[in-house]
Amino acid sequence: MIVEKILLNIEDLEKEEIEKRHIEKVYLESAYLVKRVQLVTTDHGKEIGIRLTESRDLVAGDVLYMDDKNLIVIEVISDDLLIISPRDLNEMGTIAHQLGNRHLPAQFEDNDMLVQYDYLVEDLLKELQIPYKREDRKVKQAFRHIGHSHG
Repeated sequence: MIVEKILLNIEDLEKEEIEKRHIEKVYLESAYLVKRVQLVTTDHGKEIGIRLTESRDLVAGDVLYMDDKNLIVIEVISDDLLIISPRDLNEMGTIAHQLGNRHLPAQFEDNDMLVQYDYLVEDLLKELQIPYKREDRKVKQAFRHIGHSHG
């Protein structure tokens, strides 16, 4: 089977629609969410080719296949993350500037900044005394680098 289009996200389905179907999952690391062409295997051993025709990243919960009895859904594997919780705007600005200089992609949830674990960033957070914790957590989307040059 080759998937060229994401049908919808499982969050857009009614609970009854989900419960009446058998669900197979494709487990992906967040880094693979940006790949439009890849070969994946479900948790039931079914191989699926993904060749997306639209220019978009995969997201947790994306439905690759659906019929009256089955669903095949993207599930993201937990990442090793630093959850940064600045106490005020000054700390947020300081750490955002430091991480921006390192071109580290970040995501935001509530008042927390999430970055993939890096021991140098952890050392920086300790040095700047900015509250953080290290945690395995699932993210819905990929950590994407933004194209940039200093030219």
